[in-house]
Amino acid sequence: MKKQVVIYSTPSCVYCNAAKKFFAEKGIEYTEHNVAVDTEKRNEMITKSGQMGVPVISIGERVVVGFNRPVLEEALAGK
Repeated sequence: MKKQVVIYSTPSCVYCNAAKKFFAEKGIEYTEHNVAVDTEKRNEMITKSGQMGVPVISIGERVVVGFNRPVLEEALAGK
């Protein structure tokens, strides 16, 4: 079963764009929330991660802060 992938990001964030490119290259669908304009999703992101920095990526129940390719690959593989 595919895990739901959600990215909390801002348009000018280099690491957010790198994460989106990573998922696109792997053919992984994701939901994106622009926390620069969506205060409800920004608060949701902070509650999930305890962080205000982006990207915050949730893969299933796992939350990854920042763009860390090895950690993202592990989370996608269920490790």
